[in-house]
Amino acid sequence: MSALRVQVDAAEVGLDADRLARIGAHFRPYTDDGRMAGWLVLISRGGRIAHLETYGQRDETGAPIEVDTLFRIYSMTKPVTAVAAMICYEEGLFDLKDPVSKLIPSFADPRVLTGGSPQAPETEPSNEPVRIWHLLTHTAGLTYGFTGQNPLLSAIFVRTEASVPAGTDLAGWCEAWARIPLLFRPGSAWNYSIAHDVLGRVVEVAADQPLDRFFDERIFKPLGMTDTCFRAKEADLGRLATLYALSTDTDKVSPDEESGQWGISKPDFFAGGGGLVSSAPDYLRFAEMLRRRGEYGGTRVLGARTVEYMTKNHLPGNADLASFGIPIFADAPPEHGHGYGLGVGVTIDPVAQKVLDSGGSYGWSGAANTYFWVDPAEELTVIFLTQLLPYAAHPIETRLKQLVYQAIVD
Repeated sequence: MSALRVQVDAAEVGLDADRLARIGAHFRPYTDDGRMAGWLVLISRGGRIAHLETYGQRDETGAPIEVDTLFRIYSMTKPVTAVAAMICYEEGLFDLKDPVSKLIPSFADPRVLTGGSPQAPETEPSNEPVRIWHLLTHTAGLTYGFTGQNPLLSAIFVRTEASVPAGTDLAGWCEAWARIPLLFRPGSAWNYSIAHDVLGRVVEVAADQPLDRFFDERIFKPLGMTDTCFRAKEADLGRLATLYALSTDTDKVSPDEESGQWGISKPDFFAGGGGLVSSAPDYLRFAEMLRRRGEYGGTRVLGARTVEYMTKNHLPGNADLASFGIPIFADAPPEHGHGYGLGVGVTIDPVAQKVLDSGGSYGWSGAANTYFWVDPAEELTVIFLTQLLPYAAHPIETRLKQLVYQAIVD
């Protein structure tokens, strides 16, 4: 697609250009002193780009970050997988309350961890099956091996994954994950997890199609997302930004060569929870489709009411993550005022969250410090892209929110 460009004077859409300039003034020092290699920020209001800024380098050659630079978006894949699932839902291929075992039989009769050892875990039967809505909301009782909320379960997770042969596809991985005990009874808490990877397999079975093909035919091609895929095309590798890691000793970045193979090497399986490469032009099309309630460029991907439903808080009792969630990491407690919809985080009370927001915004982030959110009330879409590990190495999301909202003056 053609390169992005600023489409409107900021004042025409109720933004103050001098106040928008504070965004670059804040983030440029991160690059100048070596804490971040480069970044891109995009702000669209009412469907028109009012602010687009790039800064720094995309790789070790010193080539600059440009509007068509490719980024590993990690967990910003999750909203795409959720949209794919809701396309299937709209076609009547399953019900949100259906047990996952209707499509993936190995998830029948789940058990919850109570103790034991990694070699001999002790479990009890769950009185609730894992349902599709549990996958969409991270309330299934599944986990990630690296988060460590429960050291025993993490050890079981790592031990199980280590037994999976190289080259195993998504179906095989789901068979392995189904053997891991649950952290809690489904629906009783929120925990960030492999749920969207399992959800990707639900899509494959329901649609009788590999996840990459479903994404391409039902989302990417209809929206004109020519850059987004599980592996960058050979001709586009020069546009793929290097993945950097921040050293805790020097507070400087250097290339992370091992993790940087994501997006370059052919993946063993299609990770619906974090496998995509994308660009700012592409992801803007996806985010704008959500803001426009399922339609973009004359193409409808989802029904308007479906998007409205997805972006409501789906945690039981309208709870927030602070009251219903388990910390992803010990030093990152869930936020007050922040809920979770179907594949996206949702701001339900910005005062409780203590982050400037009009309320009702939704979006998600990726492990390499990529972020997006949509604010329907303000007709606002914001995207921030970089390639930096670990996640939350800097307070990017909260700073960006306050810098964006302070620039709204209408």
